Amino acid sequence: MNYEVVVVGGGIGGLTAAALLAARGVNVCLFERQSQVGGCVANVEHQGLQFEPTFGLYSGWESGGVYDRVFSELPVNAPPVRSLSPAYSVRLPDGAEVFVVEDLKQFEQNLAATFPECSAAAIEFYRDLKQIATATKTGPVHKLVSAALDKCSSRFRRFIDLQLQTFAQRSTEECSYEAAAVALAAGSFWSIDGGAQSLADALARSLKASGGTLRLNAPVLRLAYGPDGTPAGVDLLNGERVIATKAVISNLTVWDTYGKLIGMGRTSSAVSAQLKQMRAWGTYQIFMAMDRSTAASLSSRRILALTDWQEDQSYNPEFNQFTLSVRADFDSTTDGMVPATLSTFTNVEDWFSFHEDHSAHEEQDQSVLQTVWSRLHAAMPELGDGVEAIETATPQTFYEDTRRKFGMIGQPHPPVPALRTTPFQNVLLVSDTVASGAGMAEVVDLALTTANLLRPVAK
Repeated sequence: MNYEVVVVGGGIGGLTAAALLAARGVNVCLFERQSQVGGCVANVEHQGLQFEPTFGLYSGWESGGVYDRVFSELPVNAPPVRSLSPAYSVRLPDGAEVFVVEDLKQFEQNLAATFPECSAAAIEFYRDLKQIATATKTGPVHKLVSAALDKCSSRFRRFIDLQLQTFAQRSTEECSYEAAAVALAAGSFWSIDGGAQSLADALARSLKASGGTLRLNAPVLRLAYGPDGTPAGVDLLNGERVIATKAVISNLTVWDTYGKLIGMGRTSSAVSAQLKQMRAWGTYQIFMAMDRSTAASLSSRRILALTDWQEDQSYNPEFNQFTLSVRADFDSTTDGMVPATLSTFTNVEDWFSFHEDHSAHEEQDQSVLQTVWSRLHAAMPELGDGVEAIETATPQTFYEDTRRKFGMIGQPHPPVPALRTTPFQNVLLVSDTVASGAGMAEVVDLALTTANLLRPVAK
């Protein structure tokens, strides 16, 4: 079978690129190894409840934003979204809670009330970020966030650490000022009705409505090379060879794009060395059923919590911070339980080392569950017995579901911009591991850029 473009992987990046190209008249086929699209943002079901495996906070849905630009070309409607106000709240170990709202005056009042010891410096920090985010400053700002917090208290620094780790997977000691501006001063956040799965499903419908081909349960084994050594398509696990006359788009991670698709034998030693150095965090999640009355009593549907100040040491997010995400559209007057997801960060290697059998993994899972569960209730005592743990997910779970290296999520560190392109002009990447920033909107923007390279919009 021949296509102009073959897309490997049905995550948000691959789906966006495929849907746009098909809408522009390109003969495109997307291959996904799973039985559903969505990749690492696909909903998971336990005991009849649908759980969203993300933080549930999405940017880019403003008028004229990246999703408007994408769906303006597609033959389907975008999924319904809800503006969140407050977007989320941040709980600190001393019980203080900061509500993050779009209204700048109100937010500055919240900062002043919570951080009286450095209120002026805290407010100035956010104003400076806002200027960078809105491009009112000229030229790049070559400094880390930590350098801008000299006049701020350690409490405020941890407040920033918690948010940067959540949205950029970097601490103040690792995150650039520009990346912090994108993560903290980007503006509004939205929830998506049905979660990111609804977005994935809409893009899949668009692909098929435009005449594109979607093949589920179809693992791709490797690139197929022509006689001249250039990629000519892909080989499937079932032995089928599919030709791509124009390009192959990889929605796999940067590790799998080189290690599995391209092949390490065709990857330079310099690139191999860079890939070995790159690491990303894993996530440990608890999928919970919450009483509707308990969910309705929460101060916010999205809560970021820090459980330990970690004084006089570098910031370590592992099990010391978590995000609680509750469906924003639940009806508190109806019966039944509300699905909620708790997420925390973890070092992925710890979940794959020294596990000679499955029982060792189960023991580690139960130990971490007890630790995180205890810290959750200490940070949110109002939960009481109104919440029940249904299932957990570890990096090993994410590996088994997505085949991402060690189950790592998001952007790797250190980022290597050169790896955003491959040695082959007709092999392109649209993975979250090579996007210019963390977050789903950045992946969608990369996919839009990729589609424009292959088939620009007719003017």
